[in-house]
Amino acid sequence: MAKERRPERPESERLGDERSDPARSGGERLGSERLLRRQAHSRQASFLELFFDLAFIVSFALLSRRLVDDLDWWNAGQTAILLAAMWWIWIATAWSTDWYNPQHPRIRVLVLGAMFVGLLAAAAIPEAYGPHGLLFAGAYVGIHFGRAVLLLSVREHPIRRRSVLVAVWFGFSGILWLLGGFLTGPVRLALWLVAILIDYFIPTQGWRVPGLGRLPAAQLRVVGEHLSERYRQIFIVALGEVILVGGLTYTREGLGLLRVVALTVVFVNAGLLLWLYFVPSSGRLGGAIERNQARGGVYAAYCHAIMVAGAVLTAVGAELMIMHPLGEVRISWSTAIIGGAVLFLVGRVLLALLVYAHLPWRGLGTLVLLLAGAPGLVRLPPLAVGLVVDVVLLALTLLLVLLPSPHAKRLEAERRAAEEERS
Repeated sequence: MAKERRPERPESERLGDERSDPARSGGERLGSERLLRRQAHSRQASFLELFFDLAFIVSFALLSRRLVDDLDWWNAGQTAILLAAMWWIWIATAWSTDWYNPQHPRIRVLVLGAMFVGLLAAAAIPEAYGPHGLLFAGAYVGIHFGRAVLLLSVREHPIRRRSVLVAVWFGFSGILWLLGGFLTGPVRLALWLVAILIDYFIPTQGWRVPGLGRLPAAQLRVVGEHLSERYRQIFIVALGEVILVGGLTYTREGLGLLRVVALTVVFVNAGLLLWLYFVPSSGRLGGAIERNQARGGVYAAYCHAIMVAGAVLTAVGAELMIMHPLGEVRISWSTAIIGGAVLFLVGRVLLALLVYAHLPWRGLGTLVLLLAGAPGLVRLPPLAVGLVVDVVLLALTLLLVLLPSPHAKRLEAERRAAEEERS
C-alpha cells in the first residue's frame, strides 16, 4: 500500500519548528529555536500577558484625566498622540508574544521590562508636553530598543532579519521621539506626530528598509486565535476604565439620586459597547486574521486603536456626566459623550469590514445617525446626551442580535460545520 503523503507545511510553521544542521553550532541554533513560538504552544494568552495588560489601566486613567482637566481641541490632539504611543507599546509587545514563545525566560523578561518602563511612560502622561517630555519619549524608545537587544541575539536563523528591520525603523522614529523630548512647544508636538505616523505606517510596508528589502510574508504571519484573544482582553481592560472612572467619580461627588441615574447610564453605556464588540464581529476575528495574515493583523491593530480611543473618551464622558448630570450645557462635554460612541462605531465598522469583507450597513447607519444628530445633542445637558446615546446603541444591539445579517448567518453556519467536522 502506498504511504500517504503528508502535505507540506507552510514556511511560517517551519520557521518555528525547524531543527539545526549538525554542521552548525547546535547549542546556539537550538536556543534560537526554543525562543520561537511553535505549533505545540498554547494559543491562549499566558498569565504574564494578562498581567501586562493591567499596567494599561494606569495609562488609560491618566489619559482620560488629562482630557477632563482640559477638554479642548489642542489638548485632545496632544492626548491622541500619547494614546497612540501607549497603544503601540501594547501592540509591539503583543506581537512579540505572538511571534515568540511566551514561556521562554527571555520573552518573560521582555514582557516584564515593557510593563515596568510602560508604567514610567504612563506616569509622564500628565506633563508629557511639559517637564516630563523626555521621560515619556525615553521610556517609549527604551521599550522598543530593549526589545531589539533581547531579540537580535537570535543568531543563525532567518527570523533574525525580522528583528533587524523592525529595529532599524524604531531607531529612525526613536531619534524624532528623543529630539522632541529635548525640545518644547509645537515643535515637540510636530516631531512626535511625525514619529508616531512612521511607527504606524511602516508595518503596512513590511518594515521595508532601503538596501535591505522588506520582510517576506512568512515572517510576518501571526496566530489569529492568540492575537484576537489579546485584542479582546485589552478592549475589556479599556472598558474597565469606564467602570472605574464612573465608580470613583460617583463616590467622590456624592451619592445623590440624580448621580445614581448618571452612574446607571454610564454602566449601561459600557455594557452596550462590550455587547456590540462581541456580537457578532469579534468572535470571528481570529479566522479573519488567519485569512488575511500580515495585513489582517496590522489592520486589526488599527481598528482596535480607534475602539480603545473611543473607550477612553467614553470614560471622559462618564466622569462629566456624573459630575454635571444636569448642569450647564457645554459643547465640549456633549462632544466627548457622543465622540466616545462615534469612535467605537468607526472602529467596529472597520473591524467588521475585515471580518466580513463588506461594509456593515447597520453599524454604518447608526454612526451616520449619531453624527447627524450631534448638532442637536450638543445643546442638551450631559445626562440627556448619555441617555440618547444609550438608546441608539441599544437599538443597534437588538437589531444585530434579533436580525443577524446574511453574511453573519453564513459564517455561523460555516463555523458550526467546521466544529462538526472536527468532532
